[in-house]
Amino acid sequence: MNAALSTHSNFSLLFGTSSPANLCARAAALGFSSLALTDTNNLYGLWPFLNHARRRGLRPVVGATLTEQDSPASAICLVRDARGYSNLCQLISQRHASPRDFRLDCALPELGAGLAVLATAPRLLARLREAELDLSVPLPRRPAGVPAATRRAARRLGLDMVAVPGSALGAPEELPLHRVLRAVALKTTLARLPDEASAPADAHLASPAEYRRRFATLPEALTAAEALAERCAFTGPAEEIVLPPWSGGHDADQSLRAEAYAGARWRYGEDLTEAAVERLEHELRVIRGMGFSSYFLVVREIVRQSPRICGRGSGAASLVAYCLGITNVCPLKHQLYFARFLNPGRKDPPDIDVDFAWDERDDLLAWVLERHAGHAAMVCNQVLFQPRLALREVARAHGITEREISRVVKRMPMYWSEETRGKDPLDAARSEAEKSPDVPLGEPWPTILSQAGALVGTPRHLSVHSGGMIITPKPISEYVPIETAPKGVPIVQWEKDGVEQSGLVKIDLLGNRSLGVIRDALASVAENGRAVDERRWEPEDDPRTQDAVGRGATMGCFYIESPAMRLLQKRTRRGDFEHLVIHSSIIRPAANEYIREYVRRLRGGAWLPLHPLLAATLQETYGIMVYQEDVSRAAVAMAGFSDADADALRKIMSKKDKEVKLANFRQQFMTGAAARGVDQHTAQEIWRMMRSFEGYSFCKPHSASYARVSFQAAYLKVHHPAEFMAAVISNQGGFYSAFAYASEARRMGLTLLPPDVRRSRERWRGRDRKLRVGLQAIKALGQATRRRIVQQRGRRPFRGFDDFMSRVRPDEEEARALINAGACDGVGQGAGRAELLWRLLRWRRGDRAKEGKRRGRGKRKGMTGDLFAGPAPVEDPPLPPDEEMALLRRQYEALGFLCDRHPMVLFADRLRGRGVTKARDLDRYVGRRVRVAGWLIAGKLVPTKKGEPMEFLTFEDETALVETTFFPDAYRRFCHILDWKLPFLLEGTVEEEFGAHTLTVHRAERLPAGGAQVRPGQVSVATR
Repeated sequence: MNAALSTHSNFSLLFGTSSPANLCARAAALGFSSLALTDTNNLYGLWPFLNHARRRGLRPVVGATLTEQDSPASAICLVRDARGYSNLCQLISQRHASPRDFRLDCALPELGAGLAVLATAPRLLARLREAELDLSVPLPRRPAGVPAATRRAARRLGLDMVAVPGSALGAPEELPLHRVLRAVALKTTLARLPDEASAPADAHLASPAEYRRRFATLPEALTAAEALAERCAFTGPAEEIVLPPWSGGHDADQSLRAEAYAGARWRYGEDLTEAAVERLEHELRVIRGMGFSSYFLVVREIVRQSPRICGRGSGAASLVAYCLGITNVCPLKHQLYFARFLNPGRKDPPDIDVDFAWDERDDLLAWVLERHAGHAAMVCNQVLFQPRLALREVARAHGITEREISRVVKRMPMYWSEETRGKDPLDAARSEAEKSPDVPLGEPWPTILSQAGALVGTPRHLSVHSGGMIITPKPISEYVPIETAPKGVPIVQWEKDGVEQSGLVKIDLLGNRSLGVIRDALASVAENGRAVDERRWEPEDDPRTQDAVGRGATMGCFYIESPAMRLLQKRTRRGDFEHLVIHSSIIRPAANEYIREYVRRLRGGAWLPLHPLLAATLQETYGIMVYQEDVSRAAVAMAGFSDADADALRKIMSKKDKEVKLANFRQQFMTGAAARGVDQHTAQEIWRMMRSFEGYSFCKPHSASYARVSFQAAYLKVHHPAEFMAAVISNQGGFYSAFAYASEARRMGLTLLPPDVRRSRERWRGRDRKLRVGLQAIKALGQATRRRIVQQRGRRPFRGFDDFMSRVRPDEEEARALINAGACDGVGQGAGRAELLWRLLRWRRGDRAKEGKRRGRGKRKGMTGDLFAGPAPVEDPPLPPDEEMALLRRQYEALGFLCDRHPMVLFADRLRGRGVTKARDLDRYVGRRVRVAGWLIAGKLVPTKKGEPMEFLTFEDETALVETTFFPDAYRRFCHILDWKLPFLLEGTVEEEFGAHTLTVHRAERLPAGGAQVRPGQVSVATR
């Protein structure tokens, strides 16, 4: 037997153990010629399976195992032709849409055409035989595995018995891991896992010779398997581009032309330049020739549902997109190349990415799904086991207590970095244990660590892609199986790479908090009587804004507020739009060495092109590859690549599974470069620079679109600081926490007014260099209570504390938080906060007494209300004045920050005499060792080239931010205290590079909160 017709990969979630890649490799090594992947109720792994099967020389058979929710009945469905594939997609979709009602004997007769069905339940076999389906009976692993009733039904119905592996494992040694997965799925331990809950010990993919031995007494089952494999001629979907349909009532090409020219006159005026007309005509020809007119029109229809968008990605290079209002950066002005987005040689579908305000996006998605009901769904994310989750799940399966699991997980934060993955996880864990002697590594931890390491990177469940939307001409379930995500939206069963390979064109509809920030800031500015005319608003041309961007004074500004971006701006001192576009792209993980060289050249350092063939291509970026398209342009210029091959090389750089194809491209590049007279050393250097685009990187149109939003934010920060910072904090986004943004506002000279139930809105409010803290800042205050405060105040002012409590009726925790935050000071009629807390207690007692009387009258007629009156009123005791430190501590607990000061000032006594330098003065001490006291506000953990962990952390005092570096030695010594995100005393050396100052930390000491009686708040630790 050379056909394995029923195998499960790890996409049979929490059941199968082998990836499609490993299954294909094993099947090829064992000598199979055909392999069927039949994961349970899904086609999650279809595209990895097809790719690896073809790579291994196997003929893939597409299939799935369908089950019923409350029944043992199941059926293996193998695809024979294109109709069968469409039917299988619909069957799987039905199974997920109505799992309780899905019945194989009803669904398969209706949608069984084009499928080969294998089943064992006698009643199901009889029903499917009546429907005249291609029907067989599977013999899993051994002839004796089929019940007698099934054998009798097969003989009575004249059905073939077919030998199938029925494997859940790739290799025999994967059985323990399979049992762990079953324990995780059932939320039990290995000791309590029932035998019937896991696959048999022999449920692995054996060799054809082994199956011939097992089925020696029934050789016709082997012959039937070969014949069935031959009937399944379908080896995968057509991979043809499937575009959303246009139903506007007119020809799509004509409609697009009319809309594009109307938009051009809106953008540029009635008299279009020759350059604009020529570019429009070129793009319209390409779009029409590739059949993409409907795509542009559908996206145009979507973006018209929102007044503020940011079209980005390679689509921002399109003048047609700009004229349709899909993008906002002029491709003519900024020399953005349309061929990066669309060209006649491009085989794969493009996609247009559009950002919407984060709090408007869900409504927009709902509109699209309703507008295209049955024809639209979102792309899924296949969520993989990450190191900590894998360790926790496996440890629970082994019966380890949560306390011990947490101790191990917290003390080994980096032992499965990208660099150490693939090494023996136990060795990595032992390495960490040497730094943390209290981590236990006795049995069963070696087994747990090994099994957890095997799970890392395997699929766990599905979630929703950040924004990918697919719209299809026919019902979408005819192209791909659909299921409903936990958040209630329909999703396809493939992630973005599978969607792309299938030819389904996605539209990325993404949420962006900064668009909400800009929207709210502009609205607030208009409310304050200083409206901005957006039709004439060109923030990138404003000198003050350029100066702020060049100084890195951009905290709160979209995409240019991270420590890395601010330091780059300080080093370059360039705040113009063109350089910001470069900087938005060059900041990428693999480009650190090129960033330093770029800054050197920008600041006047001498340089020569890597090769004369690249001189013109990279002139604007100082001879350094910055944009994705630089990879393509270099391949064309240096090695004679075609545009299509060059674009394919650019795309493969960002893929996870790229090594085989990339090796082929490297050979093509080196051969082509040699043919053009490029010496091997130069070609290798250029290839190395091209490899720096692995992982994520941006094209120039994308960076230009983001730079436009960055400049809008920076302009608002410079010219309308109070309104802008209020919008930043209210939208609860960005790189930093509200604590850090409040500190930045104070450093900008803004006054923070505490929350006030008489004046505060739900969101923060900015005006005249003052920020009124919004009610949303009070952590314990629920949304419903916040809204009641605003609504009740709008009806009539609060007359006092008791009136406020009676009308708003916050619960006790909310009321205490309001008092401690200072929000009730204005209705307290001169009372201190201690007295207000006493009044709260008195009010609560009185309220309970009233409630008791009400219940007594309603339920206990004839009894006196005094029985339910509660405790008698208590006279107000004499209370001492509020103590300042206690007030500050409670305000910090309620808000996470202090309104009138930075909490570092509360540590002045503790720091006196310790030689502490203020953050704003560090530039005076370059090359010297200093002490700095600061609050941790952000951080980024990264590996060195050797795979060792190090960390970049941002601290602040009341004067400035300080960017610090904890190299591996310092990180190992202090990482366990850094996790607490407290104020610290740091000792280190001040470094300076091109005018930007950082602190290389040698020692870190946590400042105890007890001295200042202020507890730490939450800190944002972001990745970029």
